[in-house]
Amino acid sequence: MAYLVGVLVIVVGLAISIALHEIGHLVPAKKFGVRVTQYMIGFGPTLFSRRRGETEYGVKAIPLGGYIRMIGMFPPPEPDEPTRRRPKTTSVWSSMANDARQAAAQEVVPGEEHRAFYRLSVPKKLAIMFGGPFMNLILAVVILAVVISGIGLPGVSTTVASVSECVITSSQERAECGADDPAAPAFAAGVQPGDVLVSLAGEELNTWEEFSDRIRTTPAQPTELVVERDGELHTLSITPMVIPREVYDADGNIQRDAAGEPITEDVGFAGITSQTELQRQSPLEVPVLVGDALVRTGQVVLTLPQRMVDISKAAFGSGERDPEGPVGVVGVGRFAGEIAAVDLEGYGMVERVADLLGILASLNLALFVFNMIPLLPLDGGHIAGALWEGLRRTIARVRRRPDPGPVDVAKAMPVAYGVFLVVAVMSVLLIYADIVKPITLSG
Repeated sequence: MAYLVGVLVIVVGLAISIALHEIGHLVPAKKFGVRVTQYMIGFGPTLFSRRRGETEYGVKAIPLGGYIRMIGMFPPPEPDEPTRRRPKTTSVWSSMANDARQAAAQEVVPGEEHRAFYRLSVPKKLAIMFGGPFMNLILAVVILAVVISGIGLPGVSTTVASVSECVITSSQERAECGADDPAAPAFAAGVQPGDVLVSLAGEELNTWEEFSDRIRTTPAQPTELVVERDGELHTLSITPMVIPREVYDADGNIQRDAAGEPITEDVGFAGITSQTELQRQSPLEVPVLVGDALVRTGQVVLTLPQRMVDISKAAFGSGERDPEGPVGVVGVGRFAGEIAAVDLEGYGMVERVADLLGILASLNLALFVFNMIPLLPLDGGHIAGALWEGLRRTIARVRRRPDPGPVDVAKAMPVAYGVFLVVAVMSVLLIYADIVKPITLSG
């Protein structure tokens, strides 16, 4: 049951994200007087709809997107445009553009030609087309702000999670203590799981990193350690043990000498681990994390062709999928179900909610980045057309030439069909790969 609840949460959250995306288009379109005939969530057959004024609002059977239908998306062809004989292959592309123009013209109600989308100024076109992706970006920022500053991010704390009973050197491949193994310093000092580290050698401890750094440089002599246990302070005496530990580089790899042997250094050792707790961050961290997430999402989008090739090899061959690679709707649903159903110590309801919200934020960032690709039928394609229109009119104005009029984006309809086909193929491939070669959070 918990698994299904997790899947349902993501499905509802994704539906809300799509609905808000389309509202981002709908509100400015109506504000600027464009006639909007439909506001739909999903594709395919209509499950139900209701007409309010001139707009039909409804939900369709396939909840993998949405759209609003605005009249006059493409300008009509010039009445005096000469017809030229073109090669047969060119006529196919031209017919696609002509069909799109005719369909757009048929939607224009006589007497409301001024309410066509193509008649808008460039800034208004940009506001309408950018409104959808912008809603996803804002939604992602709000969700991440709630997670980061309201709930918190997982981080090590000054609370003790476990205490080692003895010291086993890294060269010994065993997990249990032997009779000759010396007692770990923290165990000998009386440190217990659940203790909160307060100070070491009279210096206050605010983070686990402070304790770790200080214990590594503390000499092997009795040192005062104050812990909080059950609301009371206890003063203990800990004698760090100096042991050899491997040296790691900035990438987390063990450094080795010329002979290939691991490089070690003598450091102080206590024998305790810290608990992972949710730690609230400053709201100032939100823009930084959003920026990093946008960069990572953009990198995934830019490398999609190669990633899809790798996914194909894994889905139809014996290779394994990249755990950091893209997943489809089935994979996202599996992640949500695992988060809701997994049984781990210390992983409670708050942690589950934070992770589910994190998935929704990631989905909205992906919707923003993907829709900004400057190709039709994506929003970025219409934005690119509007920017080109603005550039043409600016150049004409500077050169004191006649207004060239709106850009005929209908000429890019062959590209739109191609993009639609590619997206459809990628979606089917991801769904298939999520079924036969799934990526799971448990690895």
